[in-house]
Amino acid sequence: MNRWKRALLVLLPLLIVVAGGCSQSSGTAGVVTVDVFQFKAEISQQLDELKAEFEREHPNIRLNIQTVGGGSDYGASLKAKFSSGDQPDLFTLGGDHERDMWLEYLEDLSDQPWVADVKEVALDQMTVDGKLYGMPMNLEGYGFIYNKDLFEQAGITEEPQTLSELREACEKLQAAGITPFANGYQAWFVLGNHFANVAFAQQPDPEQFIAELTEGTAAFMGNEIFQQWIDLLDLTLEYGNPNPLSMDYSSQVSTFATGQAAMMQQGNWTQVQIDGINPELNLGILPMPIHDSDTNRGMIYAGVPGNWVVNKNSKVKEEAKTFLNWMVTSEMGKRYITSEFKFIPALDSIEGTEDDLGQLGVEVLKYADAGKTLSWNWTRLPNGMPQEMYSSIQGYIGGSLTREEMLEQFQRNWDNLSFQ
Repeated sequence: MNRWKRALLVLLPLLIVVAGGCSQSSGTAGVVTVDVFQFKAEISQQLDELKAEFEREHPNIRLNIQTVGGGSDYGASLKAKFSSGDQPDLFTLGGDHERDMWLEYLEDLSDQPWVADVKEVALDQMTVDGKLYGMPMNLEGYGFIYNKDLFEQAGITEEPQTLSELREACEKLQAAGITPFANGYQAWFVLGNHFANVAFAQQPDPEQFIAELTEGTAAFMGNEIFQQWIDLLDLTLEYGNPNPLSMDYSSQVSTFATGQAAMMQQGNWTQVQIDGINPELNLGILPMPIHDSDTNRGMIYAGVPGNWVVNKNSKVKEEAKTFLNWMVTSEMGKRYITSEFKFIPALDSIEGTEDDLGQLGVEVLKYADAGKTLSWNWTRLPNGMPQEMYSSIQGYIGGSLTREEMLEQFQRNWDNLSFQ
């Protein structure tokens, strides 16, 4: 045996050890890890359980899920991860402004098999030039949640669809000794996001109107729809609880759930809180009408609170897409979306029962499937504008601002924020 063969025999065991050590340090051979970053804190435990199910069926893929939500600033945390070079492969975003902010990192998902099943109402927020850059997590919707038994007690036999019909219903409720509205106007999002959105969503073309406000070719003052919107606000104040600016979100839900009011402006996300107080309530959702015409008659407001997006620079983006596809096509994934996450499905291929979604979730789904929804627009507004609108509306409710002064404040704040 020559000396080279002897040397090789001596070195071979060492090479095997070194190679084995390298293999162990990088994980099991052939297994890749997808880093997931998301903000839905309420589903973090269920998502970890779903991860285990997915990995069982896909032994070559591991999910490393990090959740930043609740009281934490997800947006700031996401920016910090990208700044540090620790970019997630799969993460969650809101639409419109957030979509545009991160667009350079987003993979075009238009060719994915689930795209054809996305409900029409869920497409707009993540679509640019006909390309879809996100998979909607779920739908949420809001209007006037109402107690059907209290309506029946007051002799209301049909759901009010116009402002005049809503006023008539309020008069009947009041005559029966029932407070029509529980107004939780201390909560900023109730006024600044949801109530303010009514005036934007009712515009003939909300996106164009918002663009024209920024360009200076449209204005709040003199806009008929904003005047009608204030009529609805006045009606809720006339037939609502005293001191609405002192009622917070929890008190509003509690007041409604204990039968002290027949209606509240809220969405399907309140189902869990309501059930915790009175699971026997017979619930429905009404439109929030601002006039008596047939325009936008019978509509509620629905949208997508978050979207799954894939980092186009990721080396494992195909595995990330595999997880998304599995989540919305497998029986296990679909069951988790409805039964465990309690999400209203944003895809037609996923069905949710009342046992899964609750009465309110099923109501929102019915409106969405019937094409009876108007858009969410607060994500299209200049940064900080919903909070400024909330402050101005509070001033109007408190009596320190007139109608015109409130609209003038809207305009002044819009102009200031648009040029920051």
